Amino acid sequence: MENKVFIKNDDGFVCDHCGKDVLPMGKSSRDHCPFCLYGLHVDIHPGDRANACAGRLKPIQSLPDPKKGFIIVYQCEKCKQTVRCKAALDCIQPDNQKKLIKLTVCER
Repeated sequence: MENKVFIKNDDGFVCDHCGKDVLPMGKSSRDHCPFCLYGLHVDIHPGDRANACAGRLKPIQSLPDPKKGFIIVYQCEKCKQTVRCKAALDCIQPDNQKKLIKLTVCER
């Protein structure tokens, strides 16, 4: 059984896709843009910033989850790996819910 490792790394950043300023989440690790939902493939375990790939993570699907709200499914544009991440809905800059809902119909 693999141990879940989480490192809090809650820095703000400028989105590599849309160029908007992204504020820290305030309680967890911010790993994607709340405006366009893109992220960077920089983590092996949440918050560790240890992945050398650093490719752009394109949101390809959003899965409704009764406990977590939405799970965003990404595909790395560089290495093609699929990654999942919980959407950030209850923070200073919540994720764009219209984009999350649109992704539930498998926009690709």
